[in-house]
Amino acid sequence: MVNKIEVKNPIVEIDGDEMTRVMWKMVKERLLLPYLSMKLEYYDLGLKKRDETDDRITLEAAEAIKKHTVGVKCATITPDKNRVKEYNLKREYKSPNATIRAALDGTIFRGPILVKNILPAVRKWKKPIIIGRHAYGDVYKNAEIRVPGPGKGELVFTPKKGGEPIRMTIHDFDGPGILQGIHNTDASIQSFARASFLYALDQKVDLWFSVKDTISKTYDARFRQIFQEEYEKNWKQKFEAAGITYFFTLIDDAVARIMRSEGGLLWSVKNYDGDVMSDMLGSAYGSLAMMTSVLVSPHGYFEYEAAHGTVQKHYYKYLKGEKTSSNPMALIFAWTGCLKKRGELDGTPEVVEFAKKLEEASIETVESGIMTGDLIKVAEPSPHNKQVYTEEFIEAIGQRLDRKLGV
Repeated sequence: MVNKIEVKNPIVEIDGDEMTRVMWKMVKERLLLPYLSMKLEYYDLGLKKRDETDDRITLEAAEAIKKHTVGVKCATITPDKNRVKEYNLKREYKSPNATIRAALDGTIFRGPILVKNILPAVRKWKKPIIIGRHAYGDVYKNAEIRVPGPGKGELVFTPKKGGEPIRMTIHDFDGPGILQGIHNTDASIQSFARASFLYALDQKVDLWFSVKDTISKTYDARFRQIFQEEYEKNWKQKFEAAGITYFFTLIDDAVARIMRSEGGLLWSVKNYDGDVMSDMLGSAYGSLAMMTSVLVSPHGYFEYEAAHGTVQKHYYKYLKGEKTSSNPMALIFAWTGCLKKRGELDGTPEVVEFAKKLEEASIETVESGIMTGDLIKVAEPSPHNKQVYTEEFIEAIGQRLDRKLGV
């Protein structure tokens, strides 16, 4: 009989779709509920429930995180036309992640789960490189025009309080082309900057920030200006006391430096850059299924999730009754990240210690050679390496966890 560890305050649990929803249940039943007494405020963001509620449940989940401070989320589908047809939905719903990010005013931080027997593609990398992605604006909230023929493309701002519009020519077209308008706000960039400095201080790592302000002398330059002002005003003394630094460089220079660095830093970038670079880092560190993700709000809200999607192809095999070798590591680490933050905020070190032991059990299982299909392809060769099914992998972690907890 296990004496369960009590988690003092509620956690917002957000369920998801497809294979990750299947693994989510397995992880809870084998690795969490036997050991923890948790108050879970549950929100089902599976497509069926979002369709039933006209997506109100996504906003309700975000409001619950505001109330309880900490949430953990399974991967979810952002439906396109094919998915609307597949799931017989009323319409194409927005990305639930984007809805929650907007509601919490959050920034996404993604970092790798390192194991000794899967070496980074870049051999100099010894420590995690965390990506901070501004989760607002840019190409993700753009307006686009397919230019049909010759004419003038213009950028126009009309003041709400009246006065002359600001107008400038983007391009004089002499034939068909394309136009795109993007935006950002000072308030969102300031939140991005505060969340980046806060997370770097929390993780005790240097913060790098990069844009291309030599080319984009207004848009990118505004990002650089706000980051510098925020650092000088609110973080310089705290960073110096913690022995960490803030460093700005152009994004192309940052990429070159990253490839030569040993890691151990937080690299904050704009929305599109973060989307691309986090996937690049996930692959370079071994697998996107070994990438953690946390949404940090400058208002003190935290939402943990896996960086990957719903593992669609494995789900179709699962529906046929076939076994899969799907990797649940990022889902497990979403829960451990959430539990560590909950324990830290509640002043319950036993919850933090449990989460650390679960992380250790997970990493040691992979390092012992027991792995899912995605990892065995990139692991260092060893006679101990063995590919197992998802259930077997979770059970192997559970047995190690039992030994660590003296069960």
